[in-house]
Amino acid sequence: MSKDSSQVITCKAIVCWGKEEPLKVEEIQVDPPKSSEVRVKMLCSSVCHTDILSTTGFPRPLFPRVMGHEGVGMVESIGEEVNGLKQGDIVIPTYVAECQTCENCTSGKTNLCLKYPVALNCLMLDGTTRMSIRGQRLYHTFSCATWSEYMVINANYVCKVDPGIALSHASFLSCGYSTGFGAAWKEAKVEEGSNVAVFGLGTVGLGVVEGARIQGASKIIGIDKNPRKKETGLVFGITYFINPEDSDKSICESVQDLTDGNGVDYSFECTGAAPLLNEAIGSTKLGTGKTIMIGAGDHRSPQINVLTLLCGRTLKGTIFGGLKTISDFPILLEKCRNKEIHLDELLTHEVELEDINEAFEMLKQPDCVKVLVKI
Repeated sequence: MSKDSSQVITCKAIVCWGKEEPLKVEEIQVDPPKSSEVRVKMLCSSVCHTDILSTTGFPRPLFPRVMGHEGVGMVESIGEEVNGLKQGDIVIPTYVAECQTCENCTSGKTNLCLKYPVALNCLMLDGTTRMSIRGQRLYHTFSCATWSEYMVINANYVCKVDPGIALSHASFLSCGYSTGFGAAWKEAKVEEGSNVAVFGLGTVGLGVVEGARIQGASKIIGIDKNPRKKETGLVFGITYFINPEDSDKSICESVQDLTDGNGVDYSFECTGAAPLLNEAIGSTKLGTGKTIMIGAGDHRSPQINVLTLLCGRTLKGTIFGGLKTISDFPILLEKCRNKEIHLDELLTHEVELEDINEAFEMLKQPDCVKVLVKI
């Protein structure tokens, strides 16, 4: 590590000081990377629904916290024992990793590595942090802190990116879109000719739609109370659109009407709205239907209609859509490079880092899909 890159950096970052408090632009100190870590100069970031949840204390009420988990940056400095990365590389920080040797990584059943787990404590693997403000330690957002000009992350949680990929595309792939795409591809393993229902046509839901389309799904039913989402959904691959506010029927009844009364093979709950989880489960086929729960919401323990599960349906949660960062994610990056997936259509709004609070208001606008944060 060079002398310059071994120094503490003072930079701007977005800090949340407490539950549901307004976000503040602060000057923070970012330490140099330790062994197996890299310090990343963030180039741009984006806003995900999980960021809103983070301000409420998700996954745990740990404050003060440097916000942001979507983004793309350039490796500024490298700690000891880092392989495959060099200064200047373009990388995507992630909150999942893949050691390829632990029980989970070799099982073929999950993308949740045991050696490099999701950082629910919002700290580095050694239980410390590389960020501070006026001597007080700062928590990360999972393993990331992308709403900062600089961040330190364990090298196993970053993915090297072709510098030819648009920065906005790379940022969108760092969580929301990829989570949806992976949920259809890797988690549900949607088969050709199957029927799918997608609850919520935000970035995650649109990723599900595109993943299901590429997998060869026959009917892809998009469900959203925002009528403007229909047009965008059609671009990504929906074949039917249900606006729950246009009918007195329940959503699962409307889905059954479109599937000869049988329901779909797979449903995906992407909103985190607790009442929709039961609708998603009830929309699937008796005995074989599978529901993938992607969205997280304010209700940590939603009530489930047990009878629908007793009748042979399956409910499964997912993190990052079941994508493995080494085995799977490069394939999605290649699809991006080959323009096989729609990412330009996601970008609807932009803000400067200092105006991040405006981004949360933008998300409430009916035409908003994704907000890019310029750093």
